[in-house]
Amino acid sequence: MSLEGKVAIVTGSGRGLGLAYAQELARQGAAVVVNDVDEATAAEAVASIESVGGRAVAVVAPVGPTETAKQLVQTAVDTYGRLDILVTNAGVLRDTVLWKMSDDDFDTVINVHLRGTFTCVREAATYMRANEIPGRIVCIGSPTGQRGNFGQTNYAAAKAGIVGMVRTWALELKKAGITANAVIPVAATAMTATVPYFAAAVEADEKGEPMPAFFRHDLGFGTSDDVAGLIAYLASDAAASVTGQAIGIGGDRLQLWSHPEPVATAYSDGGWSYDDLTTGFADALGDLQTVGEKFPPLPEELQRPAPTGR
Repeated sequence: MSLEGKVAIVTGSGRGLGLAYAQELARQGAAVVVNDVDEATAAEAVASIESVGGRAVAVVAPVGPTETAKQLVQTAVDTYGRLDILVTNAGVLRDTVLWKMSDDDFDTVINVHLRGTFTCVREAATYMRANEIPGRIVCIGSPTGQRGNFGQTNYAAAKAGIVGMVRTWALELKKAGITANAVIPVAATAMTATVPYFAAAVEADEKGEPMPAFFRHDLGFGTSDDVAGLIAYLASDAAASVTGQAIGIGGDRLQLWSHPEPVATAYSDGGWSYDDLTTGFADALGDLQTVGEKFPPLPEELQRPAPTGR
């Protein structure tokens, strides 16, 4: 097994995508520290790993505080003797439009996603560097952080920030042989289960049937298990040369997201005055960048009515 002898922490791994990551890491031989805020959910996750011969232990605590990060790393070391892999997946949603978003809506999402990623990576990287372990850091991003999404100011900011931190950590940790990458997953979750556009795919998944090719291929939309293989790969020795990347995966599709680069450049002798920009902006830069996700029309046979009462 590719991760035999390795020890991993996966935050937010009681259910959904995080659970799939933890189970795949264990399947590949790693001992796993599972994390969730609910004790029963965490215990079920551990049992699911142990029932097929894997090794797992739970830490029940909210991600964000430094104390939780320290507890996660200490549990890995005390239980299994070391730490090689950290996957930061924990998150919450507080979706609403800008003018209705409260301070608490914003702070809660930033604290768990962004600060929680920072505190956990800082603690893990400190341990790995001190013990000369060429570790693997895998942080979970989102298409929302790459392109934006209506009603998700807080989530978009956090996920974009995570990718920015990953690029920085790749530079800072290179000498220690520690890699840092972001994964941008697209998969059926509790959130997508309520979106009519994805209803046919969710139906198939719930029945244990293959999702239609339109979703898997055209949209790159699949199951949690479709994402888990990439997590295990990035956690392995085989990915030692992969760092500082934002890698998308979902369904049958694997993508490499670009680092932000200028897409148009223009010059004006003496600089750009207000008048210059008023008359020449469009000609100078051409077509502007799009924002948000643009989904293709849903084939008629995959269309489902919107839920009533919504």
